[in-house]
Amino acid sequence: MSRRETVADLLLDRLGDHRPGLRSRERTWTWDEVVRQSAARAAGLRELRETDRPFHVGVLLDNVPEYVLWLGAAALAGATVVGINPTRRGADLAAEVRHTDLQLVVTDAAGLELLGELDIGVPRDRFLLVDSPEYAAQLATWPAEPVRDPAVTARTRVLLLFTSGTTGTSKAAICSQGRLVGLAHQNSAKYHIGRDDVCYCCMPLFHGNALMALWAPALLAGACVALAPRFTASGFLPDVRRYGATYFTYVGKAISYVLAQPERPDDADNTLTHGFGTEASPEDRAEFRRRFGATLYEGYGSSESAGMVERAPGAPPTALGVPAHAGVRVVDPDTLETCPPAELDEHGRVRNAEEAIGEIVNTEGAATFEGYYNNPAANAERVRHGWYWTGDLGYLDRDGHLYFAGRSGDWIRVDGENLSALLVERVLRRHPDIVAAAVFAVPDPRSGDQVMAAVETPVRFADLHLAEFLAAQEDLGPKAFPRYVRVSAQLPTTGSGKLRKKEMQATGWRTTDEVHWWVGRGAPSYVLMTEQDEQDLRAQFAAHGRERFLP
Repeated sequence: MSRRETVADLLLDRLGDHRPGLRSRERTWTWDEVVRQSAARAAGLRELRETDRPFHVGVLLDNVPEYVLWLGAAALAGATVVGINPTRRGADLAAEVRHTDLQLVVTDAAGLELLGELDIGVPRDRFLLVDSPEYAAQLATWPAEPVRDPAVTARTRVLLLFTSGTTGTSKAAICSQGRLVGLAHQNSAKYHIGRDDVCYCCMPLFHGNALMALWAPALLAGACVALAPRFTASGFLPDVRRYGATYFTYVGKAISYVLAQPERPDDADNTLTHGFGTEASPEDRAEFRRRFGATLYEGYGSSESAGMVERAPGAPPTALGVPAHAGVRVVDPDTLETCPPAELDEHGRVRNAEEAIGEIVNTEGAATFEGYYNNPAANAERVRHGWYWTGDLGYLDRDGHLYFAGRSGDWIRVDGENLSALLVERVLRRHPDIVAAAVFAVPDPRSGDQVMAAVETPVRFADLHLAEFLAAQEDLGPKAFPRYVRVSAQLPTTGSGKLRKKEMQATGWRTTDEVHWWVGRGAPSYVLMTEQDEQDLRAQFAAHGRERFLP
């Protein structure tokens, strides 16, 4: 086997490298130290391995150095790291983790308390608590000779990554060492990660964003990885300055939270040059560049697949880029035919949505999709007709630029017209006092859907002057104005910071948060929804035989 086909090879290449490889707020490790400390833990894995079970190791930690060292240990020993999401709770957490057949758990006192008495299929004597005296004593007994297990190949499974669960039950996506090395090469080139970069890791290490777009490219390049235990908006810029960070990754609401921090005259006085992530609006990217002097690259991908889209300099700001190869297409799921190009109006809205919007597929991707662990039904959903189906909607313009159009639930049919929830979200995020927004369909008491928005804001609803704001947006038609607006100081999110849209859609207006609604026709005028309003609305559903559609 040639060199550098596995994550273990990338690690061993860093032996003798005495430049900083890993930093926390407390100390710095050279790359040589990172490899040797990983090798010690790899020796422990070999000693503790049970050969009659999958070599799966659960890691339940914040972004601390031990997490990174156990990633390296798993790569050298041929084990698989299963990142446990600390924002999950109770029976759901237990079922999710038990599904992955762990034989060992690496955690700390806080993680042990979180798991409590949950049955995750691992006895307590198979827990390693990294903040305990017993762990330190045990670690001292493990030899630290940096070697790769002879059985490790590019096909060796190194990660099981739980999907975010924003659109349904979370699944454990498989990632091999070879695929992670491939992503390291792609992403270090695409996002210009070099040996002199300091890569600030503020997104959770149990998520593919941090591993595939930061840790693995930094390992390949020999760049330094600087850790934040957890993302905080107030700690972002101080950490960037503390570490001299040049690159970072983000997902979900992170950028909007950073921008919501009070602006200071010295915001641009920092070392940051660029970042990569998803779900930052064009307006947010422009504002981030203005305030902090750094360029944000929006990407498209998932834990299951990547490398389908290439950056296209000069592309419209809402475009993802261009298809990476001819196998990346937008097709009608029923006919399997390629959708025609989108006809865009002066605001970028799709005039021919019925014909142009389809599912993004990779006709060459079935062979490289590594599947979900122990989930044949989910695998069958992803691979059909010999193609890889992303589950995402998109469209191509006449110049070949690819756009994300959400998922199937992100299209709302109001009065016979299809409306894009994604467009309404982007418009709402322009409001200076709206930190985050989710838009989704809720049922109309007579027929079809209505638009509901959930917004996160630090101010009172009245101070948003939302009706006036919406009416001033030239690219938003009146049918797309939200009929219901849920107002929250903190909307529910996944562990990686993505909004739980399915959960909010299922709840609808029946929430403990304030809901303001637009009653009647004409220009929107929002009033606070009362308990009596809810009862009257329920009566309307009953009168039209649509109670089954109620949230």
